Amino acid sequence: MDMSEPRPQPTRRQVQLLTRAGCTVCLRVQAQLADLAAELGFELSTTDVDVAAAAGDTSLRAEFGDRLPVILLDGEEHSYWEVDEPRLRADLARPIFGSPAD
Repeated sequence: MDMSEPRPQPTRRQVQLLTRAGCTVCLRVQAQLADLAAELGFELSTTDVDVAAAAGDTSLRAEFGDRLPVILLDGEEHSYWEVDEPRLRADLARPIFGSPAD
């Protein structure tokens, strides 16, 4: 692979919610993020850290399990316990590094 070529960037921002079964705060945050995803057009995925750990990936539970729900934006921790909506909106409005808008 030619390292001078830019890596392809996602066309939509990626928001991942880390959660676990029985987390009522997680359900509220998931509903809020779903509404924002419909409005702002980002891709939303949800990962249960305990299910991931049972499948062999213990890294998410080890890193984030004590402060769920955790919101990742493009793979980086953005906020936890609640949606920091003003900050999320501002961060989503910024161009993705390496995109044509840069």
